Amino acid sequence: CKAGTMGVIGTTSFFPSKNLACCGDGGALFTSDHEIAGKIRSIANHGMKERYHYDYIGVNSRLDTLQAAILSVKLRHLDRFNEARRRVADAYYLALSGCDEIILPSRADYSSHIFHQYTVRVPDGRRDRLRDFLRANHIPTMVYYPVPIHHQKAYASESFSNVSLPVTEKLCSEVLSLPICPETDNEQIKYITGKVLDFFSNK
Repeated sequence: CKAGTMGVIGTTSFFPSKNLACCGDGGALFTSDHEIAGKIRSIANHGMKERYHYDYIGVNSRLDTLQAAILSVKLRHLDRFNEARRRVADAYYLALSGCDEIILPSRADYSSHIFHQYTVRVPDGRRDRLRDFLRANHIPTMVYYPVPIHHQKAYASESFSNVSLPVTEKLCSEVLSLPICPETDNEQIKYITGKVLDFFSNK
């Protein structure tokens, strides 16, 4: 089964960086329960069930017609886009699997990864140096995410603000996402992986 089809309600984001993206903010909820679907539609439309009659405290989160039109076209190509991302991930794996200094993303036998991000781990405190090296070679990378939730100011007053989560903290200091999109071509992959390997060969 595909993501969004499991459980009572599934969710997805249509943010521009996502695999199925619109040109602005958007998202969707999926359910086969007609009662829940009706309530969701109502809440998304100010809480109205009938015009100017409010059954719920709602929000204005209707997807505008332009975004819907863009998504309806892109949806037809989603499987092809995801397959292209898998091709890029396969090429990254082939090129980098012999490098002991980084940990590549795992892939389960029972599912197909769609690689919204291609996130590696760089242990031993070298993540930021690798990122700087790649930036100097015009390769953009991202860190998702540098600060764990329990260290965020917004949660400073919560009871878990002083807890120790060593695995979470370790991962936040190691993760680095390499460029990946359906259009990433072989020359780009070769250049990116070559520079990653150059960094570790010159350590």
